[in-house]
Formats: sequence, C-alpha cells, structure tokens
Amino acid sequence: LGRAPAAPRPLQAPLRVSPGCRAAPGRFAYKLLHDLFANYSSALRPVEDTDRALNVTLKVTLAQIIDMDERNQVLTSYLWVRQTWLDAHLTWDKDEYGGIDSIRIPSGYVWRPDIILYNNADEHFGGSMETNVVLRSDGHITWDSPAITKSSCKVDVSYFPFDGQQCRLTFGSWTHNGNQIDLRNQLDSGDLTDFVENVEWEVLGMPATRNVITYGCCSEPYPDVTYTLLLRRRASFYIFNLLLPCIMVSFLAPLGFYLPADSGEKVSLGVTVLLALTVFQLLVAESMPPSESVPLIGKYYIATMTMITASTALTIFIMNVHHCGPGARPVPPWARRLILHHMARLCCVYEVGESCKGPRRAPGGRAAP
Repeated sequence: LGRAPAAPRPLQAPLRVSPGCRAAPGRFAYKLLHDLFANYSSALRPVEDTDRALNVTLKVTLAQIIDMDERNQVLTSYLWVRQTWLDAHLTWDKDEYGGIDSIRIPSGYVWRPDIILYNNADEHFGGSMETNVVLRSDGHITWDSPAITKSSCKVDVSYFPFDGQQCRLTFGSWTHNGNQIDLRNQLDSGDLTDFVENVEWEVLGMPATRNVITYGCCSEPYPDVTYTLLLRRRASFYIFNLLLPCIMVSFLAPLGFYLPADSGEKVSLGVTVLLALTVFQLLVAESMPPSESVPLIGKYYIATMTMITASTALTIFIMNVHHCGPGARPVPPWARRLILHHMARLCCVYEVGESCKGPRRAPGGRAAP
C-alpha cells in the first residue's frame, strides 16, 4: 500500500544512429571528389568537342560606388560578379553518391574562364577574389566572386555641378575568341537590388549590351559584355558651398559705388571681393580634370571676376577724378553731354533734389547740367 506507482515504460526504445551511418554522406563526398578529379585538368577548356564554343553567362551586381576620381578619371566600385558555365568533364549520377546533387569546392580546382575587366585602371588588379564554386551533378558551375574594380571613365565636366556621367564596365575573355568562349549577359541590365546609395552620385541605371568586335590583330570575333553605369551628381553640396557664396560675394561689388569717396574703402572692397572669388575658383580647379571643356561654374566665376575687375578699375578712375580738386582741367563739353545727359538716363541716375521722378529740367526744357 505504501509503494509509489511505477513509471510508465516507453512504447519504443530510442533509436541510436551509429557513427558509420552518420558519416556515410561524408564518405560519398570524398569519394565523389576523388572520382571527379582523378584525371581532370583545370588548364584545358572543358568541352567534348573542341570545335564548339563554351557558353559563359555573366551577371554583375553593383554593390557600392566607392569613389569617382574626376581628376584622374577613375571609377572605383564594388561588384559581385557571377559566372556560369557547363563543365562536361565534371558530371555524376547523384544516386551513386548518396544523393549528393551539388558540392562546393575551391575555384582553383576547376577550369575558369579568363573573364577580366577590359578598361581596368588598377595596376595591382588580379581579377576576382578566390572564392568557392558551386558544382552541380549536371556539370553546371556557378562562380560568385566579389571584386573591387578601378575602371577608366571619361569624365565630362562641362555642366559641373549639374553634370551626369556615363562610365562603362567592359568584361570579356583575354585569350579566348568567340569561337572558343561565347560570353553572354544573363540580364539586360546590372543588378541594383543590393546597391548602397552614394552621397555624391545618384545611379539612374546600368544597362548591359553584348558586343562582338573584330580587332585588327586577329580575324576571329571577340565578344564582350558592356555595362553602362548612368550617374547623376547630387549638386546640393556644391550649390551651398561654392555657388551661393559666389553669388553673395559678387553682390558686394556694386556696393562700392555707394560708399563715400572720402571713406577710402571703395577700392579695398573691390579687391577683397576679387580675392574671395579667386579662392573659390582655385577650389573648383583643384577637383576638375585638366581638359579643354571649361565647367559651367568656372565660366560663371570668370564672368563675375571680369565684371568685378572692371568695377574696381572704374572705382579707381572715379577716385582719381574726385581727388583732382579745382586744379584739374575742365571737363570737355562733349564729355559732359555724354555723361550727364545720355548715360544718366541709361543708368537711371538723377540729380538729387526735391523730386526724384526724373532729371531736373532747366527753364529751356533741357536737363540741367
């Protein structure tokens, strides 16, 4: 009566997986790797018929624009490059190897197409990073590799800072012609799904085109895939730091004509404004490439500096006339008539009196001198 009820027995004893059963897929993988590469050479193009071209599909994903060097005309970008091709020598029956449908192995084990960036601008560029490839039982190989590329880009700064650029990324085989490797693009444009926005450049698109070019050295065609990166500059930074200060400084130059002649600051104001514009002009010139096309903002600076220089020179002439005193020669009648009659009406300058509606009239109906 004092005994506790016995614990219920399990309906079925727990199953135990032996180490041999757990390691079976691993043994199949080792056996598969040994059988595939027993008589394999990664130096030869993997085709059954050497007269047929090997199809290579290319897909480029733009991850980030690292830098755009306008002065050296070099674009630095971070790309994910995917290459897909069929290796006829690396196929197997997955039922004979424990149902293994795909394996991931170092890319150095298999033959790889020598696809490089044609317009590369980096002397230390060694191609894509060494990553694993995905090998499937039907022989299809997928190689995803990230790469930081520096490509040459023709920069047109004619409308800086409201300019747009078109930078091309051209990929192709370096040694194989179109009869050996048929390079094609997987998509009609670059993949921008994982793109990290750039603070200076806005990406409008990245269309892809396939070109077949015959060079002068060789009679065989060479296909390539060109991605055109369409960029537009974000001009807010340059508007607030270069354009608006220039406009505000240039408005100070006409104020020199309203300063009293005896203040002694009329010429100093014009020279100070001219020096300020010169500093802004140097800042623009440092970031622009030396070319025949002058940027739009550079033309604006030159025009403003020309007007301020003329204004300062005219101020010096006025100061000289003002300080001549009564000992100066009288003004010729033609000069008085030109300045006080015609130029006064043109510049809307009237003699200060009781009424500012128009020039003071003499009794004969003519403007008083």
